[in-house]
Amino acid sequence: MNVQDPAQPGQGRQSVPQQVSFDRGELGCILSLYGRMVAAGEWRDYGLSCLRDVAVFSVFRRTAEHPLYRIEKRPKLRDRQGQYAVIGMDGRILKRGHDLKTVLRVLERKLIRAVND
Repeated sequence: MNVQDPAQPGQGRQSVPQQVSFDRGELGCILSLYGRMVAAGEWRDYGLSCLRDVAVFSVFRRTAEHPLYRIEKRPKLRDRQGQYAVIGMDGRILKRGHDLKTVLRVLERKLIRAVND
């Protein structure tokens, strides 16, 4: 039986990444929303985690609290529900999809409410 090592390039399979991370375009979309929310006084801090299976951008109202929202990227779900998700403080998935801009719209609605208040 011939077993191919996925870490070996050129054997027909892609190498397994050591960690998942957001690319420059994805971070640009997220940080654009983050800047608008900070300007509106809704968010004050963020955290970024790049793990083996998931990249997480967490937003906080105050540094010492639990995150208000988590924006996650899970490439393993790319072919199913979509690799991007916005998760609320209570762990509920607010939006999941294949396009990051579409998924982030759930948070932009909160920005419109904050400005109209």
